[in-house]
Amino acid sequence: MRPTVLFDLDDTLLDFHKAEAVAIRKTLTAVGAPATDEVAARYSAINDAHWKRLEKGELTRPEVLTGRFAQLFDELGVTFSAEEAWRIYERNLSEGHWFIDGAWETLTALAPRYALYLVSNGTASVQDKRIESAKIAPFFEKIFISQRVGVNKPAREFFDRCFADLPHLDRDRTVIVGDSLTSDIQGGRNAGILTCWFNPHGAPPREDIPADHTITALSELPPLLETIFDE
Repeated sequence: MRPTVLFDLDDTLLDFHKAEAVAIRKTLTAVGAPATDEVAARYSAINDAHWKRLEKGELTRPEVLTGRFAQLFDELGVTFSAEEAWRIYERNLSEGHWFIDGAWETLTALAPRYALYLVSNGTASVQDKRIESAKIAPFFEKIFISQRVGVNKPAREFFDRCFADLPHLDRDRTVIVGDSLTSDIQGGRNAGILTCWFNPHGAPPREDIPADHTITALSELPPLLETIFDE
């Protein structure tokens, strides 16, 4: 049986930060807010903080999706519906895609030798369109998006529900590859599988969330997997 590789999507295969930057500027312009670098950066920081709170179970998904805009608009003094802003933003975010360097080549190299699955915490409607735009769905045996699964990474229950659809999966021969220590690596640890941290920007490791392996470029993944699974 082929070893299993779980891939995160955002900032592992597709460049979410670039997509976010384009989408938020379009959204700010649409709602009458200043579409400056500073405001876009502030939105990104608020957004990251909201998703981290979701991972910890402190917020619900609807609270994240509208709350980030509510906080930003409150700081800017903008009077615009946070819910409507979220809808505009998600329409903008779902348009097009940008690949992380080496993503397509890595998937092409791995697909014949490994069972590949996608595991994402994103909003289903947005991720569906980005995956379709990138034409990467055929690489994966199945695609799991937390909104449909009903639980978010890093919860063990997220992985338990995914693995329930994969009766032949061997956790000892499964690895998750992702850029987020708190979502992907902690999730893999919770699930009892191997972890590979994709760390292209040289972020400092965390002693409380150690990864089994670390790579700085996706091109490093195929030879690493050969070593891990002794193929």
